[in-house]
Amino acid sequence: MPHFLDIHTTPQSDLRSIIDSAAAMKSSRNGRPKGAQDDETPLKDHMVALIFEKPSTRTRVSFDVGVRQMGGQTMVLSGADMQLGHGETIADTARVLSRYVDLIMIRTFEEQTLLEMAEYASVPVINGLTDRTHPCQIMADVMTFEEHRGPIKGKKVVWSGDGNNVFASFAHAAKQFEFDLVFTGPEPLDPEPALRAFYTTARNPREAVEGADLVVTDTWVSMHDPQSARERRHNQLRGYQVNAALMGAAKDDALFMHCLPAHRDDEVTSEVMDGPQSVIWDEAENRMHAQKAVMRYCLGV
Repeated sequence: MPHFLDIHTTPQSDLRSIIDSAAAMKSSRNGRPKGAQDDETPLKDHMVALIFEKPSTRTRVSFDVGVRQMGGQTMVLSGADMQLGHGETIADTARVLSRYVDLIMIRTFEEQTLLEMAEYASVPVINGLTDRTHPCQIMADVMTFEEHRGPIKGKKVVWSGDGNNVFASFAHAAKQFEFDLVFTGPEPLDPEPALRAFYTTARNPREAVEGADLVVTDTWVSMHDPQSARERRHNQLRGYQVNAALMGAAKDDALFMHCLPAHRDDEVTSEVMDGPQSVIWDEAENRMHAQKAVMRYCLGV
């Protein structure tokens, strides 16, 4: 019973199988309506719990629709709907949910919540996001790059901005999928030290993106950051905005990605977001396909 908690804790061969499975399932949809089931319905008679302690658009919709396309059913739960964190332990919640559902996806704050859920659940658990990592997003990003440019192995990926949880999963993916990852951002916002073996640093963003096959960024502020932190981060990160000039320093066929939601004309200009190098809408769609493959992997179906 494999969980899907982080990219670096999932075997390389399994990660490759997940990407290949996602691409095959996407292709097999053949343009049918979004609500139509796949030809194969591997989640038939399966119930999936989708737990959201953090607000979500892409994660919620992509998992919910993906489960339904594979013939399963979903139960969407928020922190307010549950005793989780309001008296009942995470371990007890995991034990109870395991009696009702076949699979648990959780989008939460503390990584320890995810790890404890996985430890005590008797069904697979998927990391929908924590403050430390966001592996489902990066599986979609790898899938998106490869459907546009072929194998990501050996390619140069440049992250411009804050060394946050999405970057952490990119760093894990760099090791597992064997691509070169460069971080460019201000020193106070460097990624956590444990990730240093997986990437190199270049403080000058224009120099960093030279020869890049892919340029990636994320929002400068979290939805929970106070106003004082927002102002400080804008001052720190203004020089790392992804704009036409920065993309022009990368390879001519370099792609641009952003996990969304984006703050247009802060971390990235609308010109880049809506431009020919941007694949952000394919990236968003591929969240669903990649996660469908992750769910099949966890359930062995």
